Amino acid sequence: MDTLTALMTRSSQGALTEPAPANSVLQQAFQAALRAPDHRLLRPWRFLVIEAKAREQLGEYFLQAGLAENPALSDVEQQRLLKMPLRAPMIVVAITSFKQDDKVPPVEQTLSTGAAVQNFLLAIHAQGFASMWRTGWVTEHKIIKNALSVTEHEQIAGFIYLGTPVNPPKQTVLLAVDEFVKTWQAP
Repeated sequence: MDTLTALMTRSSQGALTEPAPANSVLQQAFQAALRAPDHRLLRPWRFLVIEAKAREQLGEYFLQAGLAENPALSDVEQQRLLKMPLRAPMIVVAITSFKQDDKVPPVEQTLSTGAAVQNFLLAIHAQGFASMWRTGWVTEHKIIKNALSVTEHEQIAGFIYLGTPVNPPKQTVLLAVDEFVKTWQAP
């Protein structure tokens, strides 16, 4: 798949099944991620791959975090938390690992991580797999961050669910460029 086709056709897909991307596919996708714009080559990102039984353990941590916030969670909600990581055969956790640099503020490092994730998502799509980038309260919770060894100088950028799409890809709708792009004229 060429670059423009990948850019124009990638979409998030929540219904994912086996097979997960093979190691060779992941290696290509991570190589693409590591090509993200990176001011002063700080490399302010790292990734964790979670698969097989480790997804069940992640669900246990999601449940612990949920119960820490609301000890009266219903059984249905508890089961939902346990099963969240099982929605795909593989999860990649993207982490911004902030580096101290007077010329590169944290916002640039966050943006670099976002660019790395986008490159990763495009590379996964170009190789025939699908993904869903999920965020939310689970990226901020201390129990989950501790379980994943995320330090106080790091932030979870998201959980990227990976697998084979259950449904055909969504038909992408191209937006009208003119609604978002204008030529600036000096006053």
